[in-house]
Amino acid sequence: MNAHVKPKQTLLDDLASIVGADHVLSDAASCELYSQDVFHQAKQASCAIVRPDNSDELSRAVKAATTAGFNVIPRGGGMSYTSGYVPTSENTITLDLTRMDRVLEINTQDMYVTVECGITWKQLHQALKETGYRTPYWGTLSGTYATVGGGLSQNSIFWGSGQYGTAADSVISLDVVLADGSVVSTGSAAQRNSQPFFRHFGPDLTGLFTCDAGSLGFKATATFRLIKQFEGRAFSAFDFKTAEDAIGAMSEISRQGLAMECFGFDPYLQAQRLKRESLSKDVKALAGVMKNAGSLMGALKDGAKVALAGRGYMDDVDHSVQLMIEDYTQHGADAKAKAVKAIAEGFNGREISNSIPKIARANPFGPVNNMLGPDGERWVPIHALVSHSNAAADYQAIIDLFERHKEGLSKYKIETGFLYAIIASNAFVLEPVFFWPDASTSFHKKYVEDEYFANMPKHAEDLDARNYVTTIRNEFAELFKQRGGVHMQLGKFYKYKDGIGDQSLDLITMIKQCVDPHNQVNPGALGLGD
Repeated sequence: MNAHVKPKQTLLDDLASIVGADHVLSDAASCELYSQDVFHQAKQASCAIVRPDNSDELSRAVKAATTAGFNVIPRGGGMSYTSGYVPTSENTITLDLTRMDRVLEINTQDMYVTVECGITWKQLHQALKETGYRTPYWGTLSGTYATVGGGLSQNSIFWGSGQYGTAADSVISLDVVLADGSVVSTGSAAQRNSQPFFRHFGPDLTGLFTCDAGSLGFKATATFRLIKQFEGRAFSAFDFKTAEDAIGAMSEISRQGLAMECFGFDPYLQAQRLKRESLSKDVKALAGVMKNAGSLMGALKDGAKVALAGRGYMDDVDHSVQLMIEDYTQHGADAKAKAVKAIAEGFNGREISNSIPKIARANPFGPVNNMLGPDGERWVPIHALVSHSNAAADYQAIIDLFERHKEGLSKYKIETGFLYAIIASNAFVLEPVFFWPDASTSFHKKYVEDEYFANMPKHAEDLDARNYVTTIRNEFAELFKQRGGVHMQLGKFYKYKDGIGDQSLDLITMIKQCVDPHNQVNPGALGLGD
């Protein structure tokens, strides 16, 4: 142990005096659980988990740990798969922020909401639901567990992303705890006598602390813009026989700003998702669709359409594209849906039942059972954000990568599929996913629904297959470093440090040294401090 590092038990006693003994976990099972994500497990687990209740406790806990010579890592809902919060060294304290889950202010006069960053996207959505307002971007599909702070650190997407971009595009102010325990406020809140109503007051410090994989500090509170909820809704879905046509149609829909959410599946991933769902889940989802309708007649009509469609309509579907369309009036939503249909047909699209987007929108934050395959397989995605003009060629480059590994994929029974998505008007998401027979972990057991986990097949550990998946993922990251793709959820995986220009790297390195001079805050994230 370094001479400058306090004895572990002395630090744990100090932390217990700050957050309470019940909120300092140092047992082996907790340390192991909190030191793994969907795909990675630390070789050296954190030595303790600390669960602060508010910004003051967070600030004092961070200061106590770093002063004692320990590293500190922020953790939210744990839905990462890029080692975002996985420790890299001994003498590491993980700070679990999920007790910091309060809505601090809903201000519909100045159009913002301020929350503690351990709040989940589902909790925020429910808090705003009856107000008539929402945040422009309002959460990721894993929002039952995923937190606002994690979404801002990793720059999450989904709900609202088709028109409003990522989590970082909707935040206007942050309170951030730095390595020494001091607190920085950003945006208009940095003005001594102001409120957090506006993002820019001098340089954009709010943006500085987003997408940082928790490497620059601990997000304590966040303020988001509010917008009026949309009254008009329409849902569309189309079948495309080729990925190129699906990508072309989605890009044009994106450029025209027609869909609030727009995503697609290749045939393999589509089949996997249909296999996963059960009849009981369908019934619950149908209830959500009916409840989401604006009237009794609308509920009966929507429910009947979804029920009659069943799942048989997907049997002959190749690359499906699903769309959720919103506008301030129903007339506006219908006009957008008409424009979407014309675009889809121009790319040889065939309209199909809109059951999937209706069910998804009516049940936005479901369980996270999809972190295992329908037959108990391990699952992990990877992604690249690319320009519309490069999307088709980048898709083909991924196909070529998989083709080069065809023999190994077959040997280890690794299956691959694709998710497609759009972000606002200027980015296309290509997200390949991997499924393979391999043992699940305590992480899966924690987050997958108990009944679902108990009933799914179990597999023996297959480190060779897992390492082969790692090899392909590494090649993918290198490929898109060369092709100019960028990434969300950078964590400790994507080639941020290797791919960024020298001047930009020098600047971000200097900022890191300024806010975290001893490299104690999530060392290794973004490749900084390596």
